[in-house]
Amino acid sequence: MKYTLDAENKKIGRIATQAAVYLMGKNLPVFKRNSIPDIVVEIKNTSKASIDDKKKLQKTYSRYSGYPGGLKQPTMEQVIEQNGYSELFKEAVSGMLPKNKLRQKMMNNLIITE
Repeated sequence: MKYTLDAENKKIGRIATQAAVYLMGKNLPVFKRNSIPDIVVEIKNTSKASIDDKKKLQKTYSRYSGYPGGLKQPTMEQVIEQNGYSELFKEAVSGMLPKNKLRQKMMNNLIITE
């Protein structure tokens, strides 16, 4: 089964929430927490999503290498320049999925196009 979500003129969080629900299979009557449904979710027009200019400058994405001084905190604008809009949606959807061994398998069923 394949779901297509159009991100044009919509907020990142709204689209990410829908995608996470579909990837987990919560919209199906046979939902099980310990299994992944055979579903592919495609998000298109990510570059046309509605993002405020203030948020692009203030929102940061943190990652830590584990070494002293290894904390990186690029802003949303820097992430868009380096990796494109698709990285924003990947981060948002990944944060809404369960933190277990199934997360990466669910993320493999996510297709994002700009």
